[in-house]
Amino acid sequence: MRRVVITGMGAITPLGNSVSAFCEALMNGVSGAGPITKFDASKFKTRFACEVRNFDASQYFDKNEARKYDPFTQYAVAATDEAIKQSGANFDTLNRDRIGVIWGSGDGGLTTFEEQHRAYIEGDGTPRFNPFFIPKRIVNIASGVLSIRHGLRGVTHTTAAACSASNTAIIEAFNYIRWGKADMMITGGSEASVTETSVGGFNASKALSTNNDEAEAASRPFDVTRDGFVLGEGAGALVLESYEHAMARGAHIIAEVVGGALAADAYHLTGTHPDGDGAVRGMTLALEEAGITPDMVDHINAHATSTPNGDISELKAIERVFGANANAVISATKSMTGHLLGGAGAVEAIACILSIIHNMIPPTINTTEVEPEYVGKLNISIGKAVPKQVTYAMSNTFGFGGHIACSVYKKFEE
Repeated sequence: MRRVVITGMGAITPLGNSVSAFCEALMNGVSGAGPITKFDASKFKTRFACEVRNFDASQYFDKNEARKYDPFTQYAVAATDEAIKQSGANFDTLNRDRIGVIWGSGDGGLTTFEEQHRAYIEGDGTPRFNPFFIPKRIVNIASGVLSIRHGLRGVTHTTAAACSASNTAIIEAFNYIRWGKADMMITGGSEASVTETSVGGFNASKALSTNNDEAEAASRPFDVTRDGFVLGEGAGALVLESYEHAMARGAHIIAEVVGGALAADAYHLTGTHPDGDGAVRGMTLALEEAGITPDMVDHINAHATSTPNGDISELKAIERVFGANANAVISATKSMTGHLLGGAGAVEAIACILSIIHNMIPPTINTTEVEPEYVGKLNISIGKAVPKQVTYAMSNTFGFGGHIACSVYKKFEE
């Protein structure tokens, strides 16, 4: 098995449209929540979300090209451009046959689908669809566009595993490199699901917070008053490559991926197992693959969506794996970014890597009264970032259908 290192990162998030902007807001506990501007949400139960702001597609595409892509693909391209730039990779000098793209998304081109369907229904019945309608909306198109844009001919596909999609993509990319089937991979995930059907659907399933009067504080993971998640959007991108490949081209290595595991709750259509059984399997397998024991983990970026059942299930799982009074400091960054669905795992992987780089664990904001059972048991970064030497960090993501994905990152050492 080959070592897999990270040489580039890129981010388009509700906290900023670059890794540096994201990092600054993240560590300072800034909320990305605000009134929905992408459509008229006045009649919806939830009227707020964590939207990407000030995104300028013209920085990445000419006008005609931008029209070919749904926002979820535009976010993917933008985040990947930043990651590639940081990596310093010149694909003209590398073997493009051994560089691929594995990208995650849950909803794909939902904005495009709604726009085109609305135009047809409100029209005179004549089917006038955009010739790019199908490629704009299909969930796999972002990975294809990234491959085409950079001429990358290696393994390329999309992982569609709901809210664990991009963490799954990272783990898949990690595996292809360590198995020797690729030298470098572009990986991550994106989502642009702040739309009528998404908000309406999640409202119908009672998954979203309806705390419209306190939008910025609505996402409050582990708090006894939590009432659902806040919808987010954006993208996170990573450049992964084998250690040998990175060293041969003189790349700056940011951190290392040392473990990744997939599992299933096999329990419920949308809910996690009440005792966190799937999460326990995912975290345990990821630790085993990384070759470390639970006490060696310094930081856990929890899935922690701020839903009543999901949060308590994850806390139970963490206690089962790590024990009470574990070394790891837990943070719930969705309290700031909202829930990016299929893009969550990629952005939260970047949050883990930033904690390793800066030896600073992001805060969990808005939470004031942690579930009583876990007060004094588990160390949660409440309110402010926590200075701590971080060698190993774990990222948890769980998706509808019982999908579990857990990845482990390590401070790079020669």
